[in-house]
Amino acid sequence: MTPRTWQLLRRLSDGDFHSGDALGRQLGVSRATVFNALAEVASHGIVLQRIRGRGYRLADAWECLHAPEITQALGDAAKLFSIEILQQATSSNTELLRRATQSAQSGSVLAVELQTAGRGRIGRVWYSGLGNALTFSLLWRFDCGLNGLSGLSLAVGLGIIRALQKFNVTGLGLKWPNDILTPYGKLGGVLIEAQGDMYGPSTVVIGIGINCTLPLTIEQRITQSAAAINQFCASPPGRNQLLAAVLKELANVLDEFSRNGFSTMRAEWEQYHAQQNAQIELQMPDGKLISGIARGVSDGGELMLETRDGVRQFNSGEVGARS
Repeated sequence: MTPRTWQLLRRLSDGDFHSGDALGRQLGVSRATVFNALAEVASHGIVLQRIRGRGYRLADAWECLHAPEITQALGDAAKLFSIEILQQATSSNTELLRRATQSAQSGSVLAVELQTAGRGRIGRVWYSGLGNALTFSLLWRFDCGLNGLSGLSLAVGLGIIRALQKFNVTGLGLKWPNDILTPYGKLGGVLIEAQGDMYGPSTVVIGIGINCTLPLTIEQRITQSAAAINQFCASPPGRNQLLAAVLKELANVLDEFSRNGFSTMRAEWEQYHAQQNAQIELQMPDGKLISGIARGVSDGGELMLETRDGVRQFNSGEVGARS
């Protein structure tokens, strides 16, 4: 979308009606320019109401991301991060990976207002609209090599759980290796992409998506059960507040992971394991299905599955409930 369109959307973010004349005066443009600038928003999944005599109104109000507000909420932890807000991007992970090759610093954060081609694990699409989700990526550099990053996605998931609990979000669980669950479906997910060699150093881009609300236009596009924070929280946090809280907890778990690996977080992770001691099926990358009872995870974050052949450990695969 054009810069003019984004200017107008920010003025409409309160969810109230604004006349075309008033919007035009605020931006120093004609009413026709306002009309033309807003004509394209429907193609981006944004529901804009137009009523003669009242003007324009977004069907869903949204809190704009604001880097100074996030920095203030971070407090002392702000020194660990460099935060940039992008109005629109195909994928925050893709852009931050590009910047990583250009010496972007550890702690770089890209948060996106409207992500048009968000990526999930195993080539899946992460669907989000304007303001209904928190979608961002964090770059973090490790002294260890790629072989020392086992269990990192689990540690990140635990950090997200810790942050959400600060706002009394209830019913949370973790699905191996990278999903945040509720009783009604998936609330969030993690996509980790790493660069480096086996002996270090290594660079990781951590992509995170969390549903704050779930408009029908988004829910209809998702192929699995999904949920949002406002369904499980009496006083849902704003996105700026939520991003600051998640970043604080990520700083804690990434520091712990750098020093000790995943092993010291294993017991806490298993407390939230949604499939702990449940009968599951693990679909391997080659399509093979392995059935067994989920017995938690190893110190390295591998899934431990009790099968007919004994307890086996897996570092890849897609978990599903056994029918």
